[in-house]
Amino acid sequence: MAVQQRKTRIFVVDDHPLMRDGMTLLISGEADLQICGSAGSMQDAMKQVASAEPDLMVVDLSLKDGLGLDLIKSVKERFPKIRMLVVSAFEENLYAERALRSGASGYVNKQECDTTLLQAIRVVLAGRRYVSDEILQRLIDHAIDGTSTDTGDPVERLTDRELEIFRLIGQGATPAAIAKKLHISPHTIDSHRENMRHKLGVTNGRELMQRAMRWVLEHDEK
Repeated sequence: MAVQQRKTRIFVVDDHPLMRDGMTLLISGEADLQICGSAGSMQDAMKQVASAEPDLMVVDLSLKDGLGLDLIKSVKERFPKIRMLVVSAFEENLYAERALRSGASGYVNKQECDTTLLQAIRVVLAGRRYVSDEILQRLIDHAIDGTSTDTGDPVERLTDRELEIFRLIGQGATPAAIAKKLHISPHTIDSHRENMRHKLGVTNGRELMQRAMRWVLEHDEK
């Protein structure tokens, strides 16, 4: 009698129910893959991950209670054997390297999810990295000849936390609302805003807000 092979366990984290259901349906259609859980927030994901025992987590970057990068860092710290794959509508040029540095093994643009998700999952499960050809070339150039991966946009110099605050400012969130969502103090928000003003070369909070709003219109999730 043949021994049934263990299916690879996948956990999906996305705050859009339709997207979450779509990825779940796609993954479940594979004979060797199974969904072991799903969540729409960082908090819910962290509550479930230990009992779900996933081999791989598919993580969106825009979650109800923060940035998916923070979730990736937390999972990798507590469960280092779990592989992580980002599926996001955020601009790959700005977020893919951040995701890899945070502990993810791959980055898929949501617009290409239907055609690339399963391929990306299998590449990551095989122990390799999955990114677009453009990002791969940038990383190779940097590794070989030390060429900077910076495209020249000063926003790239922001830390992960500063970038998330900058994005939320651009979406119209108040400092108090940002502090509540990210579970940090208003004083910490003020410190980050000051650092952002210096890095972006703006002189006051109004200019920072205008810069953030323009940036969101050009770069953020469609």
